[in-house]
This record gives sequence, structure tokens and C-alpha cells, in this order.
Amino acid sequence: MISVFIVDDSAVMRQLVGEIIQHDRELKLIGSAPDPILAERKMKMNWPDVILLDVEMPKMDGITFLKKIMQEKPTPIIMCSALTQKHTETAMEALASGAVDVIAKPSQGLSDFLNNQGITQIIDAIKAAGKAKVKPLRYLAEESVRHNHTVDEMLPPTAPNELKPPITPEKVIAVGASTGGTEALTGFLSLLPPNTPPIVIVQHMPSKFTHAFAQRLNTVTRHTVVEGENAMRLKTGHVYIAPGGKHMLVKRQGSDYYLEVRDGPLVSRHRPSVDVLFRSVAQSVGRNAIGVILTGMGDDGASGMLDMKNAGAINFAESEASCVVFGMPKEAIARGAVDKVFSLSNIPYQILKVLRC
Repeated sequence: MISVFIVDDSAVMRQLVGEIIQHDRELKLIGSAPDPILAERKMKMNWPDVILLDVEMPKMDGITFLKKIMQEKPTPIIMCSALTQKHTETAMEALASGAVDVIAKPSQGLSDFLNNQGITQIIDAIKAAGKAKVKPLRYLAEESVRHNHTVDEMLPPTAPNELKPPITPEKVIAVGASTGGTEALTGFLSLLPPNTPPIVIVQHMPSKFTHAFAQRLNTVTRHTVVEGENAMRLKTGHVYIAPGGKHMLVKRQGSDYYLEVRDGPLVSRHRPSVDVLFRSVAQSVGRNAIGVILTGMGDDGASGMLDMKNAGAINFAESEASCVVFGMPKEAIARGAVDKVFSLSNIPYQILKVLRC
């Protein structure tokens, strides 16, 4: 029998597809989860032969989870999402990252789809995947190392005594997040008033995802949230999400701050990189900046946050207790880049205290 695990944030999808699997004698459903973090914990106890994986999910997107599995424990994976319509960029990226097949589920009429051609399509795809031989996508890790660069190659360092003091009292809040950040940022922004100084954010996400993420935040928070574009002037009450696949920097012209969005190499294994954003904020905003490092895997942001601290900024890190992954905050704390450590729900309150001073 082919054991199957379903990762999908839709309870309806998990239930309907689970019933389809359980009614086939050659297949065995061994579990399901609404997000990759919980899925990985469950699968470690009983690793499946085939994984059905959605794309848009909380805590970690499906493409990122797909790449992680294919590097660490190669497994036949079928991407099943409304975003994987045949020949779309998302479908191509999924296949290039090791998925053995993609199934496009309809955004509406899911029950009708599964009761008709969908059942045959899913069963056939799972059985074919169960016979597939997958190999580690070592090139992903090798490319990451080979083409990874330090922030110096994107933005040369500036000694603290060479930094030009800001000529405006306007504050800028710079935030970095990765694994678990989509939910953390929603809660973070929801606790800040709409008249907060401009907020610039790097959330590690593939290209094409950040625009939809910005739109979602714009809907569920009181802020005006947009995907950052080149030459955008920073405004109070606005939040700017770095576009996937690009680096986002803050620059200063006179008394105005504006964005610079540009191509470049992977920095700290990411593009956009938190290190790049934070260093640009250190150089352009200096002591008028507030830095925040939230949940995430790896060390992106630690170096840039230290630049911010040396430039006079006040920096906060999310505590281990509220982090999904205590990687990025832990590294920033270890390097002495953080002034205070608080739970996610407390950080907005601490920022407001700083702003009142």
C-alpha cells in the first residue's frame, strides 16, 4: 500500500481528499496537517510514501516546504492548489523544485470537482508518484552556497563615525521575518495604530507570493500595505513588503525616505534579504530607525541589525516562546544586535513607547 500525507490549510480539502484515499485499497492515509510546520512534526513519526501539498498556507508556503523536503528527505510530492494551473509560473517552479506532478484544484466547486474527474486524477497521480524515484536536489543547496554573497557586495559598509546624521526626525520601522512570519506579521501589524511611521518589511517568500501577501495584510489590518516598488516615497501609516526575488533598500533624499528595489545576488541565502534592508536603514535612517527581527530559520538579518544598532537604532527581537522557529532572532541576539527581547504581542507596545519618547 502507498501511504499518503495531506498538507493543506483547507479542512474541507483534507477531509474530501482523505475520504478518496481511504476508499482505495492500494492507498493508505496516514495523516494530515493544516501547515508545513505541524506536518513535518507529524511525518517524522511516520514518513509517508507520497505527500499531497498545497501552495498557499500559514507559517510556510508550499514551494519553500517542497524545496526543504527535497533537500533533506526526498519524497514524491504532488502539488495540489488553485495556484498550480497548468503552465503557470507556480507550477513550473514546483516541478523544477522536485514535485513529481501538479494538480490544479478549482477555487470554487471543490466538491463537484472531486466527485467527477478529480477523483480519478488524484488517485492516478498518487499511484504514479508512489512508483517515482526521486533524488536529492543537491543543486539547490549547492547553488545557494555557490551564489550566496554577504551584504557587502550589495551595499558596502559604512563606519559609524562616517554616517551622516538624519536631517529629519521622522522614524522608520524595519522588520525582518521568515518561517512563521506571515502569521506573525499579521498579528504584529494588527497591534499597531494606522498612524505609525512607515514600516518596511522583508518576509522570505518566492516571487509572485509577496503581492498577494501585501493585499491580504492591507485587508486584515488598518494599515495601507503595498508591495514595495522602486522610487516609492515612504509615508506614515503605510507598510511596504519587499517583492519576492528582489532586494529592497531604504534611501534618503533630502528629508524624504524612499525605496530602491533592485536585482542582485542571494545575500545570506535570500533575495530579498533582511540584511540588505537593515543595512540600508542603518545608513539612511540611522538613530531614527527601529529594528524588529521576528520568527525565522537561519541568520539573515543578524548582520544588518548589528549595523542598525551601531548607527544608533533601537532593536527588538521576538522571544523564543512566541517564535515558530527561533533562528533569526537567536542569531541577532547572539551577535549583540538586539536591545530588548519580547513576545510577539508585546513588541508593538514597546515600539509605541519608543515613539512617544
